[in-house]
Amino acid sequence: MKPKATSDALLALIREGKSMTLRQQLKLTAVLSMPAILAQLSTIVMQYIDASMVGSLGADASASIGLMATSTWLFWGLCSAAAMGFSVQVANRIGANDQEGAQSVLKQSLVPSILFSIFLAISGLSIAHSLPKWLGADSDISSGATTYFLIFAGSLPVVQINFLAGAMLRCSGNTLFPGVVNIAMCMLDVIFNALLIFPTREVALGELSIVMPGAGMGVSGAALGTALAELVTGIVMMHYLWTRNRLLNLKGCKAGYRPNSTCLRRAIKISAPLGIEHFLLCGAQVLSTAIVAPLGKIAIAANAFAVTAESFCYMPGYGISEAATTLVGQSLGAGRKMLARRFAYITVLSGIVVMTVMGVFMYVGAPLMMDIITPVKEICSAGVEVLRIEAFAEPMFAAAIVSYGVFIGAGDTMIPAGMNLGSIWGVRLTLAALLAPSMGLKGVWIAMAIELCFRGIIFLWRLKTDRWMCVRWK
Repeated sequence: MKPKATSDALLALIREGKSMTLRQQLKLTAVLSMPAILAQLSTIVMQYIDASMVGSLGADASASIGLMATSTWLFWGLCSAAAMGFSVQVANRIGANDQEGAQSVLKQSLVPSILFSIFLAISGLSIAHSLPKWLGADSDISSGATTYFLIFAGSLPVVQINFLAGAMLRCSGNTLFPGVVNIAMCMLDVIFNALLIFPTREVALGELSIVMPGAGMGVSGAALGTALAELVTGIVMMHYLWTRNRLLNLKGCKAGYRPNSTCLRRAIKISAPLGIEHFLLCGAQVLSTAIVAPLGKIAIAANAFAVTAESFCYMPGYGISEAATTLVGQSLGAGRKMLARRFAYITVLSGIVVMTVMGVFMYVGAPLMMDIITPVKEICSAGVEVLRIEAFAEPMFAAAIVSYGVFIGAGDTMIPAGMNLGSIWGVRLTLAALLAPSMGLKGVWIAMAIELCFRGIIFLWRLKTDRWMCVRWK
């Protein structure tokens, strides 16, 4: 049986209240997780593409993108939080066999999501010129960083549509199509970047030499190439969602676009803690960047590229987390708390196992991972050192990531968001500020590793209490 047919058949057992064997639960978790993992990895591959292509232009260009990394994640996270407020409701309604209600939520999500992304775009454009200076950047990298962020901010409505369509498809149980489309987005990113970053040049293919056209835009070309790839895939996913998805297609849907008070209130209840948490979380990352900035260009680039390299290892956890949100959301929507608890434990354990393996890979493969991104030896050396520190924290990082996905599926976002923030601001930043002056970049990453272990422990504690299942979703 094909993966899509398998997931549809097993998800139907949840909605219909039928019993599921442990083997079926494990199989459904795997079938939903694998495409979601691929989708998450594709996001990181895009960052690798931008970083490695621009990295060939030198340390200044690398630092320009590296400086903006935490700020772009901030805006990405806010777009994701806005989409999650509606997609969790869709998962609950599908679990309750309320297909008409799920379609109504989808339709009502479009206008507020787009308006929110326009607000974010205007906000980003308004701070783009000042942001590098706020982060303590030197004048020789500020111009490139500003241009990169201006293009990124202008593309946020496209990013929002992409996030919304992907979240809706995954919460309906279709993780395969978004995964395939996101892989295609990576290929498009390579093509657009190759055409936009570099000038027209001769490329040797064996004995042949061909002229490769190019716009020679450098850092700006990396941002524009990614934006164009997002645009194409966003259109494809929204068209599929609108016309082809079995549970959520809007052909003949009579619901209006104007969100009713119940739908909007619950979306805000789910999204607001996630958005505030992500804002403060990325604010902490921006502050962390500011702690690193005085250490020099090499430290800035090494820090940003090491974060990108590490992302390759923890993104599988986020893929499993998305599967956990779908499984727990649909199980609780169907009124099956015991099944929701079993899926919670299965997904969290799966995440820990997968990210432990990835941690080993990161420790061994750190030199190769950094060499792919940048040819600058000083940046590679610093990046390898901090990646090998972080590798030991990956199992507990997985516990935190996947547990959070479980809590989101239950609509429990307020307390976990507070736990995240307390851990980041109270442990990581405090330790980083204390260790950076004497230990440099290494001290910043030691602080990060300690904090991730602490966060994983407190999230596992909350998972064990079952209090996350007490949140009412209706």
